[in-house]
Amino acid sequence: MRENLRNHQTQTTCWDHPKMAELYQSLADLNNVRFSAYRTAMKLRRMQKALCLDLLGMSAVCEAFEQHNLKQNEQLMDITQVINCLTSIYDRLEQQHSSLVNVPLCVDMCLNWLLNVYDTGRAGKIRTLSFKTGIICLCKAHLEDKYRFLFREVASATGFCDQRRLGLLLHDAIQIPRQLGEVASFGGSNIEPSVRSCFQFANNKPELEASVFLDWMRLEPQSMVWLPVLHRVAAAETAKHQAKCNICKECPIIGFRYRSLKHFNYDICQSCFFSGRVAKGHKMQYPMVEYCTPTTSGEDVRDFAKVLKNKFRTKRYFAKHPRMGYLPVQTILEGDNMET
Repeated sequence: MRENLRNHQTQTTCWDHPKMAELYQSLADLNNVRFSAYRTAMKLRRMQKALCLDLLGMSAVCEAFEQHNLKQNEQLMDITQVINCLTSIYDRLEQQHSSLVNVPLCVDMCLNWLLNVYDTGRAGKIRTLSFKTGIICLCKAHLEDKYRFLFREVASATGFCDQRRLGLLLHDAIQIPRQLGEVASFGGSNIEPSVRSCFQFANNKPELEASVFLDWMRLEPQSMVWLPVLHRVAAAETAKHQAKCNICKECPIIGFRYRSLKHFNYDICQSCFFSGRVAKGHKMQYPMVEYCTPTTSGEDVRDFAKVLKNKFRTKRYFAKHPRMGYLPVQTILEGDNMET
């Protein structure tokens, strides 16, 4: 199988490993998820697990990058270099998770995915920065550690980043949802509005420092919102909430729990929420709060107070004041505003 992957440049059609073709087919099951950030994140979670990158910690990634001397981020890596680095990564993983990691299969699958994302023309080369961005985005590190790592990769020796370098990073990141056909919801493949948004947030200084970049990323800009949502999807997988879904009556609710901030004791499970089902008397524009882990008593009290306040607000108020779960980025040609 590896020979086929190596010889992409001699083929006219896009070739996928049989297991990768199966995986892409299975992702179609998620197309009924109404909200694009969640649909994309759930597809990426399935991809992450199939590639065993959900087992891969940041320190192991950094060691492999160091071992293969991946320091020149604008240099191109050929297929052999990509395979060698992936083999080092998966050999390490196999030592810790021997029953879960099949090294040759994982290397082939991950190579296939990286080529689909970053080498659509099958030239047989991808940029070092692209390789790192793909692996880091899908590894199991903490979200802010990923942001810090990615910023360091495009920052100068003094720790600052200009517009061109930020553009390189955001361009490589947006290719991940683009490959799933989801790019329009994240502002399209033109990253200039996102770069502009970040530098406006930094008061239009010529260069950014890491702390400002992190603060902007915490606002979940539209072009990058799929990544924090991926982390919430992963956190919600094992969550069990002592609540009953008002629509399908599932109890306890497993996964995401959506609690109404308009009605008392009104909860929706993720399946009903993602498919857009609502109970009589509850409109989609009414505010909800999402929980990917069980609620604390403090959160319960806070939500109770919000419901009390919202009891006196009309339907017109909620239609006029939609809540955005991300920082919208104004685009001119591509992409619509995402669903709230």
